[in-house]
Amino acid sequence: MFIPPSNKWQGRHQQKDRLRAEIWSLLYKENICLRNPQGHIPNFKGCEKAAEKLAGLSIWQEANVIKCNPDSPCMPIRLRALQDGKRLYMAVPQLTTRRCFVELTAENLQQRNISLEEAAIAKKALSYGRLVSFEEMLPVDLVTVGCVAVTRNGGRTGKGAGFADLELAMLAEFGLITEKTPIVTAVHRLQIVENSRLPIEDHDWPLNWIITPFDIIETKTTYPRPQGLNREMIRPEQYENIPILREWKEAGWVMKPNLYF
Repeated sequence: MFIPPSNKWQGRHQQKDRLRAEIWSLLYKENICLRNPQGHIPNFKGCEKAAEKLAGLSIWQEANVIKCNPDSPCMPIRLRALQDGKRLYMAVPQLTTRRCFVELTAENLQQRNISLEEAAIAKKALSYGRLVSFEEMLPVDLVTVGCVAVTRNGGRTGKGAGFADLELAMLAEFGLITEKTPIVTAVHRLQIVENSRLPIEDHDWPLNWIITPFDIIETKTTYPRPQGLNREMIRPEQYENIPILREWKEAGWVMKPNLYF
């Protein structure tokens, strides 16, 4: 029996809340996911095929450094990145450590006799990878993000917590992504909605590519990207729960010069 959608991050944008609830309910009804998707980035059936399609694109083949999120449907993307010899950065779930990305490379894992398949599992990656600070990271060539709903003009929403947008804003502050860094997601077709149903706000990072098990969609979005971190948009609980934000604020926001612009 389907549990009516609820989400601890709801209440920040009613239109997006309603859309997420609708998508979760639809995916559950159509048996699209490997588990009840409510409250999660949907782990849709066919995510392996979507990863294969992404790997066939030139933006993937030309990338040496990939940033990925820890959600389940991105596991095939993390595995493919390692198999293809790319340096993989995965965000620590909810950014709860000062070094809030974990770095993995196939070379390092194989030297320690760790299988790439095991290291691609998010919980295992946290154990097998190396936690890194922004100062220790290399520039990112391709970003992948998890989504609950997307639009063909580049709109996206995750679970509503804002971690993906925050991660990208912080990477931009350190010059690790630029206005040209491709931002990609892998979703099921049922997660694609009409443009008018998903507003793009000032803090949202629009998508350049949407990959499904059946489609490759270049959004050709015209929406501008945020200009790094918007301090005024950071909520009190984010300072409380995300160590690096609290540290930067207490230091008077003295950070590495912003190379983004």
